[in-house]
Amino acid sequence: MPNLLLITVSSFGFIKGKKAGVLAGFFAGILVDIYFSQIIGFHALLYMYIGYFNGFFKRLFYKDELKLQILLVGCSDFVYGLSYYLLTFLLRGRFHFTYYLINIIIPETVYTILMTIVFFLIKTLIQKFFISEDRKAKHDIV
Repeated sequence: MPNLLLITVSSFGFIKGKKAGVLAGFFAGILVDIYFSQIIGFHALLYMYIGYFNGFFKRLFYKDELKLQILLVGCSDFVYGLSYYLLTFLLRGRFHFTYYLINIIIPETVYTILMTIVFFLIKTLIQKFFISEDRKAKHDIV
């Protein structure tokens, strides 16, 4: 299952900067903690770190550049999966890392990357539609 909140947090980080990434990560993580976790703040901390570190790439981000978005979201999801494994399973003595890597982390990363591509394509289609509508409206007025 793709991690849609991670896509959102990463996007806020590399589009708007570190502060926006941290805020988006905090609120996304708190929502996950409230609905799915027994420990409040665990996911909030993970998502905040992801948003913060994606904020470092604000200077390199171009709105039409898909490669950087895919790379950042993919790395963020992989790091999220590794961190989640280390902090929840490894500390409790469950050492099935290869099973978790092959069956959980890698498929989730692939699905998240695919959803990032789909969202990017939808975003560009919407932008092209509205830009062409704006141009038509300007020519009709003049």
